[in-house]
Amino acid sequence: MRALVIYESMYGNTHLVADAIVAGLADEGVEAVADPVVDATRDRMADVDLMIVGGPTHIHGMSRESTRKAAATEAAKPDNDLYLDPDAEGEGLREWFDRLPPSTGAAAAFDTRIHKSPTLTGRASKGISKRLRRHGFTELVDPESFFVDSDILEAGEEQRARDWGRHLARVMSERTESDEASTPGSW
Repeated sequence: MRALVIYESMYGNTHLVADAIVAGLADEGVEAVADPVVDATRDRMADVDLMIVGGPTHIHGMSRESTRKAAATEAAKPDNDLYLDPDAEGEGLREWFDRLPPSTGAAAAFDTRIHKSPTLTGRASKGISKRLRRHGFTELVDPESFFVDSDILEAGEEQRARDWGRHLARVMSERTESDEASTPGSW
């Protein structure tokens, strides 16, 4: 089984989560890679059994060009310790979805956000999930959030992301086994 984790990351937190998800998938024997959204081409998505898409929550949802510019401006201020992820100033998930053709296959959505009620923070994963379904993907699990505090990934969230990757691999494996068992002529 092959999986692709596509992520958008501003300050590196979503990138860390994507890498941890890949590690969890690999723990379960899944061939997986993480690609920033700027590298997520049709060729990279070919022959993938599971696509996992995630990004940061900006102003209650998925980032926009204006929120990415604001994040870059914040990182450039001399009085903070923020740094921009290498691909942060490129295209975001909204633009990527806008040019994504109809597709099929298994998918999952995640986000990074402040650790407060989603009513207060919003959840980018909700919009990602909606767009995955709209493009024809079938979601394996409900969208997941990973938490940041003061623009730093909270303690334990990398491990939780790795565990979620393991969980995704097991769910995908069970789904594959179930599909094979229901195919006429399969034993």
